[in-house]
Amino acid sequence: MIIDHNTPLIGFLDYFYQYEAETPDAIFMRQPTGDAWHNITWRAAGDQVRRIARAMQDLGLQPGDKVGIVSKNCYHWILADLAIAMGGFVSTPFYPNLTGQQLKEVLQASDAKLCFIGKLDEWDQMKTGLIEGLQLIRFPQYAGNAQIDQGLDWDELIAKTEPLTGNPSPDLDDLWTVIFTSGTTGAPKGVMLSHRHPAALLYNEKVNGDLKIFEGNEHRFFSFLPLNHIAERVIVEIACLLTGGTISFAESIDSFAKNLQATQPTLFMAVPRIWSKFYLGILARMPEKRLNFLLKLPYIGNLIRNKIKTGLGLSKARIMLTGAAPTPEAVKQFFLKIGLKLQEVYAMTENTGGCTLMPADQLKPGGVVGKPLPNVQIKIDAETGEVCMKAPWVMLGYYNDSEKTAQVLRDGWLHTGDQGEMTPEGFLKLTGRVSDTFKSAKGKYIVPAPIEMGFAQNTFIEQVCVVGLAQPQPLALAVLSDLGKQAEKDEVETAISETLKEINANLSNYERVSAVVLTKEPWLIENGLLTPTMKIRRDVLHRRYEAQYETWGNAKAPVIWE
Repeated sequence: MIIDHNTPLIGFLDYFYQYEAETPDAIFMRQPTGDAWHNITWRAAGDQVRRIARAMQDLGLQPGDKVGIVSKNCYHWILADLAIAMGGFVSTPFYPNLTGQQLKEVLQASDAKLCFIGKLDEWDQMKTGLIEGLQLIRFPQYAGNAQIDQGLDWDELIAKTEPLTGNPSPDLDDLWTVIFTSGTTGAPKGVMLSHRHPAALLYNEKVNGDLKIFEGNEHRFFSFLPLNHIAERVIVEIACLLTGGTISFAESIDSFAKNLQATQPTLFMAVPRIWSKFYLGILARMPEKRLNFLLKLPYIGNLIRNKIKTGLGLSKARIMLTGAAPTPEAVKQFFLKIGLKLQEVYAMTENTGGCTLMPADQLKPGGVVGKPLPNVQIKIDAETGEVCMKAPWVMLGYYNDSEKTAQVLRDGWLHTGDQGEMTPEGFLKLTGRVSDTFKSAKGKYIVPAPIEMGFAQNTFIEQVCVVGLAQPQPLALAVLSDLGKQAEKDEVETAISETLKEINANLSNYERVSAVVLTKEPWLIENGLLTPTMKIRRDVLHRRYEAQYETWGNAKAPVIWE
């Protein structure tokens, strides 16, 4: 079915009203505290959302005003987001781990009139980024998190405010949200999406069923990736609203495994680093060779598969998604052996998280990220190899930035910044980023992504980044995995040297990596080497290590310890 501007669509808020009325006592959200779970019904959620929406109106906010949310995932995050939409406002959610300066930057860029402050690890430094005249509403205190004393108290507002009546619903062409991308380089850009965008994308899924979100009688979601990220917002929050499902949250990093086990979601989405940690955690308990042998045994193999899946919290998972970066083939193959099919998803904020999906019955290796969704058109720029796409859910543009909008939206095509090619079978294969490609001292262009994919197969390596601007040969900076840190130094050097040899054997002379440098410092969000969505900040790594490239390149050793 062709989806265009005339297709009759239903906004997510209308689905919320439906379940609030039809299944008021069904559980909508589950929030853990220790071993206990606090259940929030559709009726209870509706009551709080209506009161907070009215409270914002009473504070003087006008339709179209921007409202921020800065908090880790929790049920109040969802309630605040729904209240913003119900009141006719525009949500501008932010990452919960911003510095004060970063918070100030996005608050100013968003023109936010009010901001919800919630579940945070740190507040004293972040609050230095608050801007003058900004009204605040603070979530109730979450145990073990930062104490916040600024702003109006959520519970007090609930107690004294009458609920909004009726079922107010924004026009589909009204602005829904402005999402500030984390960006591996440069200042964050505010992606403008209307209510029509998620409605069209999820209607596309409902009609065509590529992901099969709407199949089955149970719809259990587990929310732990940042809710201000488009993938979590659409695939967890809005998908739950459309299916009448239940969202469970992780209380903390320490309780993540326990909370996931207690949830046993039917849909689970994670970035490759999470899947890799699951994989390495299993191998830390049993060597892969022994596990592979046991999995082949008819009765014992099934017992082990079920035990692993239940232990991970994925015994009921029908849909398992991976994306945001390439997932090592060894990881995908391992999960396939235990009966878990990881489906690659390729998308971005600018297209509402909808571009390609790997069909569950046609899993492909080697940087292939699936087939275009129905109503998605893809073309490859003949000159640069850039992936360009069209869909009914491509963004309106960047907020207050017509220049950058014009750079990526040209003749109706979204220029993604990724490089790729279409296979004869109609799959998209990514080959790199236009901005990541660099020139060596020999005047040859190096494309890092395919080389990095090779290193990702080594279980001793957790993160890798190929660098070497203006150097005779590229270098690979790497961080050891937990398995690598536990192994003997000689064992690590032998394994990585072998991987390096295998990779270089398939590369042209100018592409061959001269050495793998194992850095002392891990690459984290906290030290600025990863974006909030765990993408590597190549420019930051380059600036940090550039002065040592020549020394390392001349060392004539395959593995170098920083």
